[in-house]
Amino acid sequence: MKSHTLKFRIQKIITLLLIFSCLLTNQAFSQKKGYAPVNGLKMYYEVHGSGKPLVLLHGAFNTINIAFGMLIPELSKNRQVIAVEMQGHGRTADIDRPFSFQSMADDVAALLKNLKVDSADILGYSMGGGIAWQLAIRHPQLVRKLVIASSVYKYEGWTPETRAILPKLAPEMFERTPLKTEYDSLAPDPKHWPQFVNKMKQFVTTSYDFGAEKIRAIKSPTLIITGDGDGVLPEHAVEMFRLRRGGYMIDFGPAPNTQLAIFPGTSHISVMMQTDWLLSMITPFLDAPVQQGQH
Repeated sequence: MKSHTLKFRIQKIITLLLIFSCLLTNQAFSQKKGYAPVNGLKMYYEVHGSGKPLVLLHGAFNTINIAFGMLIPELSKNRQVIAVEMQGHGRTADIDRPFSFQSMADDVAALLKNLKVDSADILGYSMGGGIAWQLAIRHPQLVRKLVIASSVYKYEGWTPETRAILPKLAPEMFERTPLKTEYDSLAPDPKHWPQFVNKMKQFVTTSYDFGAEKIRAIKSPTLIITGDGDGVLPEHAVEMFRLRRGGYMIDFGPAPNTQLAIFPGTSHISVMMQTDWLLSMITPFLDAPVQQGQH
């Protein structure tokens, strides 16, 4: 019975991914794109628009278009949006190196140096949120503001159901889905798919904890976004909010540098479908001045 329930949940997730991927097909158009040599990778990136830089970090098994195709046209109207594809994802070939949040954060830092970007706002979704946390921990001078969407700073922040599903991931689960179709069309070596999925499976099932004190010590203003039906425990989202100094009664003080949004009726995948909600929160958060003395 338990195995049947897990199988049903996995099928539901794949269905949502199918719908989401179809919605995003050919949404994003770059004004500049290329590959940057960073830490043994040829990292693919795109630049859209102009203004203050905003870096977009996608989720596991995603590409730029799948994760952010609906957001980039709007965000790039007033910003320079820098979108990347991480190790093994999309057009960035895998290398003989385990996946880790720390190494991928270092990759992003090296890319920004390559692009001569001294500081940027960072938006990370799911896996990208973990990379964003590590970027703020390891390279704090690069991070102006953080937007963490559907992500955690420790493995136990994911729901028990999510942690039960992740070990069931297999290459064949993605067959005939837009995720696999996009990989086949973009990856430098499409035959690497089984190795990629199995390597990612090991990564996403490995326990981790970035450390509450390290999260608390981050200086960058932070917006935390999750869904009430997300793979992220609601209490973990609140924990991150508290660690980032959120939660005081702002009627009697200035607007906080840390904010929390929990979308109703929203799953882990559908968080990124809520374009209007995301834009209504992300844009004013990034535009607002930093309140001095609040960290």
